[in-house]
Amino acid sequence: MSESEIQANKELARAIPEAVVANGDIDRLDELLAESFVEHGPMGDEHGIETAKEGWREMLGAIPDMTVTVEDVVAEGDTVAMRTMLRGTHEGEIVGIEPTGKSFEVMSAVFTRIEDGRIAERWVHPDNLGMFSQLGVVDSPLP
Repeated sequence: MSESEIQANKELARAIPEAVVANGDIDRLDELLAESFVEHGPMGDEHGIETAKEGWREMLGAIPDMTVTVEDVVAEGDTVAMRTMLRGTHEGEIVGIEPTGKSFEVMSAVFTRIEDGRIAERWVHPDNLGMFSQLGVVDSPLP
């Protein structure tokens, strides 16, 4: 794979945090995601573009000031790995948790597989325990 193809893969992977989340442009997923898109996350696998759009609508509805900062990007072949920082304020219900009004800041690891110029799969690993601890909905396991 050429350096320009790897760079294009990095830009494609970054488009979700830097365009979709930053601008609330959920419809942009139509051009970014493959028809057979799968997101593997802590709550299970989600299949398809419409399911992804619903998930982002729910997330941005619950955390309307959400930002995702890409801290590091590494790519090899068709896979892009990113370390991101998630920030926001919990203002709406999410995964059955009523709004707390509290802010959070946690790291997330995202692995993105590109196929034919579209995002085919993402493996998303946010620090949910850290987030829920900061929101006060679970006790921190740390002293």
